[in-house]
Amino acid sequence: MKSSTLESTIQALLAPGKGILAADESFPTIGKRFKELGIPNSEPKRRAYRQTLFTTPGLADAISGVILFDETIRQKTSKGVPMPKLLAGLGIIPGIKVDGGTENLPNFPGEKCTLGLDGLKERLDEYVKLGARFTKWRAVFSIGAGTPTDAAIRTNARQHSLYAALSQAAGLVPIVEPEILMEGDHSIERCEEVATHVLQAEFAALADQRVSLEGMLLKTGMVLSGENSAVQADVPTVAAATIRCFKRSVPPGVGGIVFLSGGQADVPATERLNAIEQTSGLPWKITFSYGRALQDPAMKAWDGKAANVGAAQRALAKRARANGLAVQGKYTPAAEQD
Repeated sequence: MKSSTLESTIQALLAPGKGILAADESFPTIGKRFKELGIPNSEPKRRAYRQTLFTTPGLADAISGVILFDETIRQKTSKGVPMPKLLAGLGIIPGIKVDGGTENLPNFPGEKCTLGLDGLKERLDEYVKLGARFTKWRAVFSIGAGTPTDAAIRTNARQHSLYAALSQAAGLVPIVEPEILMEGDHSIERCEEVATHVLQAEFAALADQRVSLEGMLLKTGMVLSGENSAVQADVPTVAAATIRCFKRSVPPGVGGIVFLSGGQADVPATERLNAIEQTSGLPWKITFSYGRALQDPAMKAWDGKAANVGAAQRALAKRARANGLAVQGKYTPAAEQD
């Protein structure tokens, strides 16, 4: 696949004022969120929920792409329309999570690697036929006493590089997602140190595998204080630390950077994104690829009931609009008013 095709997909995903909706929760993850609200974790409920999200009026005004789960890319709406076709008809690009989830890294307690390379080439070919135009693969890193180790960082970087190369060969834009988890009491300085190390290792591995930087996206988190840290960095400090980390770690040729929310509450995630976007002179296009920070209000409003579809869609539209403003550096608290 020509790199121009990958780059055109990236340009569409990074359209001004738009971001990516991450709706790729695995069965256990969405089950946990449903359970908190008393919603059965069944195929019909998952389909109904995601159909509610994707049919939100005006969604394409602030959402350029959606990351789907394997089940969802194969599902049809209540009217018999395949989910990828529904999205494409709205001008929203369908994507697909292709990793198989994390497992314990042998001999390294508390650290993870990611499953999914076995059979990936064949699955990618199938996803192309189902309508996908981009992919995502997530790796996770915990900050603790002596972690993450160099071994864990190298293992995950190598997996990412192979996944990215296979995706590009299939004509799909790979989203490489190294996530530094918020759990812990670490300082923002420690988070910046770890994030810098992880990203430098990621791009070294991608270079070794000859992955086209212009034909890929980086999805990662902002540099944050641990959620249990006694000192929580303010918005300007987060923005400054994140940008400093990127300038030291991310090559300017990368197609773009999309932020994960990673457990941030919806409004803080928007405020921090806005502050980062207000920094001029960055060499990359930057936007969001949020899951919970977009979906939480919608899922709570929906509550598993067909009568609440309208309320859920209004909640999602509100968060999408707010983040659409933030990626232009134009967000204000007024966007939170109903």
